[in-house]
Amino acid sequence: MKSVLRQLIIWGSLTSVMLVLYLLANPAQHSRSDSFAPPCAPRAPEPRRGNRTPGECPPKLNIMFMKTHKTASSTLLNILFRFGEKHRLRFAFPDGRNDFFYPAPFLASRVKGYRPGECFNVVCNHMRFDAGEVAKLLPADAAYISILRHPAALFESSFRYYHRAIPLTWGIRGDDKLSQFLRSPRSFYAPGAFNSFYLRNLLLFDFGFDNDMEADDPRVERVLRALSERFHLVLIAEYFEESLILLKDALCWSMEDVVFFKLNARRGSSVSRLSPELRARALEWNGADWRLYRHFNATFWARLKAYGEGRMEREVNELRRRNAALNAICVEGGEAVEAALIEDSSLSPWQPLGESSILGYNMKRDIDPEYRTLCRKMFTPEIQYLSELGVSLWLTRLWGWIKDALY
Repeated sequence: MKSVLRQLIIWGSLTSVMLVLYLLANPAQHSRSDSFAPPCAPRAPEPRRGNRTPGECPPKLNIMFMKTHKTASSTLLNILFRFGEKHRLRFAFPDGRNDFFYPAPFLASRVKGYRPGECFNVVCNHMRFDAGEVAKLLPADAAYISILRHPAALFESSFRYYHRAIPLTWGIRGDDKLSQFLRSPRSFYAPGAFNSFYLRNLLLFDFGFDNDMEADDPRVERVLRALSERFHLVLIAEYFEESLILLKDALCWSMEDVVFFKLNARRGSSVSRLSPELRARALEWNGADWRLYRHFNATFWARLKAYGEGRMEREVNELRRRNAALNAICVEGGEAVEAALIEDSSLSPWQPLGESSILGYNMKRDIDPEYRTLCRKMFTPEIQYLSELGVSLWLTRLWGWIKDALY
């Protein structure tokens, strides 16, 4: 009990300090005073042609990527950063941290350099989605995309990654906190409690809706309609390569635009294997997310079928071939390594509280100069990449220092 109380006091103090610092740094950015701002005036740059042949459609440059938590979204974000740099796009970035003051609902005024009526090309950092606020930043022709993950796997990942930051879980005894939680979730959950949104229907929360909805709540159907009308393409993490091929097709990108290394992956020993019983309990507890996932999983497969299964197989094989070739060129040892084995600290990923479970990469020393820049960018974690793109991350770095000092 004393240990839990001590953690609560520490977390309460730290949260208060971080909030005060952020408000001092952003004194006028917490209202919707520009709610009636005019639509932004697009000034899209001319896309670089790359290796495209005459007659091919030009790549789409105006993109809203709704970055959901624990869904392979960090890998997709790296793809977007590289694409944006290639075409000299204007990103809508936060100021002071790597997200838009999540979990507060998104406000356009939190974007660095925002002026009502001016357009950006890409919005892609973590936020709690608000369609009206996002629309202030982008031209009307912007493509809205997102990615979902099976709710049972997502819940396991979210619980393991964030549980030290959720006071409601600190009283769970024993080593297997996840199974104890799922056997009696209401004993360790309260709507609106600090960071409790990580514990239930996290996808719904990220999209800006009430995460405490039950699966049969009539509002869930309205959520599905609203998101279907707003998002042009919703990817599925379990079929990441197929998702990238559909993304490439929808945005008229090239294969070189979607090559990737898997980022922010956990070491295998940190992943809890859910029994069929616990998997069923996780889906029941996250029932609204389960409905959301099934809905967009169906639209995903309908889109894949329309694309052509044979064509998809050929494209996926080509993507795998290119990824394997880059792996052979770039990756020392041919695979991701434990955090302690990453030789270049600038390539070390952000770690969860009290753990070093996220893998990273070592770059070969004898890389052909033609590939050196590409390899490094493909390895670069989100925080470091944002810094390279000129984003001030003083609050994120301050929190990282405090986090590392505590554990």
